[in-house]
Amino acid sequence: MSAEKDTETILVVDDEPSIRELLSASLHFAGFNVLTAADGQEALAHQANSHVDLAVLDVMMPGMDGFEVLRRMRERNADLPVLFLTARDDVEDKVQGLTVGGDDYITKPFSLEEVVARIRAVLRRTHPTADESPVLRYADLELNEDSYEVQRAGHPVELSPTEFKLLRYLMINAERVVSKSQILDHVWDYNWQGEMSIVESYISYLRRKIDSADGLGITDPEEAKHLQPLIHTRRGIGYVLRTEK
Repeated sequence: MSAEKDTETILVVDDEPSIRELLSASLHFAGFNVLTAADGQEALAHQANSHVDLAVLDVMMPGMDGFEVLRRMRERNADLPVLFLTARDDVEDKVQGLTVGGDDYITKPFSLEEVVARIRAVLRRTHPTADESPVLRYADLELNEDSYEVQRAGHPVELSPTEFKLLRYLMINAERVVSKSQILDHVWDYNWQGEMSIVESYISYLRRKIDSADGLGITDPEEAKHLQPLIHTRRGIGYVLRTEK
């Protein structure tokens, strides 16, 4: 597969170096090409010299803010998808971002996995392909990234936003062991300073909901007998989503 032809290029524009580096690393890991810019002028230069499939724009930047950058970018490419980042949990800010043509927004602090998921959702809406689906599947488990619906063995599963992000991370890494540190980096806010034990707690919540007959509302003993656990602990290493071998 040719990277130049098949891999989308994401332009990340933020005046904070740490955020640019974190997003760049996560997007590279997710399979995207990444360009970064520290301000609006650098972002416009990238757009003039490179093909950009989607821009991630910080709203509050010195000089040219994200809204002005979007206006100028759209003069060159009226269909360029944009995801806004804002440090303010302000409804007015979000409404303005969508009013000026942004496709989605996310508030700092954010989880890296959430940004990647939002980018993929925007690209699906704006650049649909015949073979791309918002549904992740593993064994009898299904997760819809667009509708935020989860099913196990045909039974709906109600998850909190954090549980959903954690399950999604396990599913895109199915059969690969992920550490607690990796989970924290991709599921919780990038500047999370809390205890790592929160990962254990949320793994426990997920197990009760997707690996338990009671949690799934399964009352048929025969059906319950065939339900096998999917979330496994590799002691001292991390967790893995896999079927029993």
